[in-house]
Amino acid sequence: MTRSVGIVVPAYRPDPERLGAYLRALAARLDPEVVRVELDAPQADLRPRLDTLPDCVEIAAVDARRGKGAAITAGFEALVDDVDVLAFADADGSTPATSFSAVVDAVTSGRADVATGSRRHPDADVASHQTFARRRLGDGFAWLARRFLDERLYDYQCGAKALSADAWRDVRAHLYEPGFAWDIELVAVAGALDHRLAEIPVRWEDRPGSTVSPIRTTLRLGRALVTARHRARVLRENRLHELLDARRETEPSLIERLAATDAVEAD
Repeated sequence: MTRSVGIVVPAYRPDPERLGAYLRALAARLDPEVVRVELDAPQADLRPRLDTLPDCVEIAAVDARRGKGAAITAGFEALVDDVDVLAFADADGSTPATSFSAVVDAVTSGRADVATGSRRHPDADVASHQTFARRRLGDGFAWLARRFLDERLYDYQCGAKALSADAWRDVRAHLYEPGFAWDIELVAVAGALDHRLAEIPVRWEDRPGSTVSPIRTTLRLGRALVTARHRARVLRENRLHELLDARRETEPSLIERLAATDAVEAD
């Protein structure tokens, strides 16, 4: 039985021509039910510059910058009741549609509940590298994450992931990170809830013009790594982490914060 796919593309200040071409490629290669662009703080001239888009593409724009994790979460929540598999791909198209389809296929085929693309896998095809500084920071973080989390991956942050709608329903209440650390938390929580993970080597090409500060983001990711490990251990019913969690002030999850924001805007 064919499983339907919904793709979310989180975008903040994207290159219009590149984004438009990528959306057309995703639609042509994967034949999804919907490709939903979660667009933060859009440029005034963006929509006309995207050119003609396939009928399956829809754009959901908000005036503020929510962060990558919040944007993906909003998109997944909008699609989860209509498709069998949810996926996201970064708007810069660093993972080509042909390679991204392999990540999605790992879930649609039933081989995995959660699939994550990997630029650092030995079988990955890296067509264009990041700058030396970004690459070293990324390699160092991946090395640390492999030793800190129970899930041993080569790459936790690649902007190409997919999961079943059932897996999303299971993990969504345990996600808190609104930014780039969302990927780490997703992997840690999914593993703690015993979902089958697959790491898929991808073709990847660095795209210049990133809005991410490498040093500041790496520091945030480091803090998020500690938090994700703690939350995963709580889900695994680790006694020490349960005791530590009992002392923490209760924090609303990401979907709770998004729901509260939607309620305020509706009023």
